[in-house]
Amino acid sequence: MGTSDTYLIRPNHQDKFKPGLVKECIREIVKEQLTGVRYDAEEVQQLSHTLAERIKDRVKQAGFDRYKLAVQVVLGEQRGQGVKMSTRCFWDADTDSYAEDVFITDNLFCVVVVFGSYYY
Repeated sequence: MGTSDTYLIRPNHQDKFKPGLVKECIREIVKEQLTGVRYDAEEVQQLSHTLAERIKDRVKQAGFDRYKLAVQVVLGEQRGQGVKMSTRCFWDADTDSYAEDVFITDNLFCVVVVFGSYYY
């Protein structure tokens, strides 16, 4: 029986979701896409969708092959107010994880959370 015939119920250490690497992916894409952009309520839905798709694609390219990914993007107008956000998930603490990052300019804020859930 070859290795392709075995079932892994846990990822190898080198294949585990790496929040630090994912955070770098998030930061790079958000900075590239939002630097110099002004908040526009008419465009925010499409912009958040585009950001989520690009982030998901970049994280997949990082090699998390056996992970289901969920990307949450929250864009809002920056007016000096605080923002609180919370999320709940049901997951396996040994294999699943998440990464997050925040981007703020003079007129908008962006919060991105990427959840990685291992499947076998």
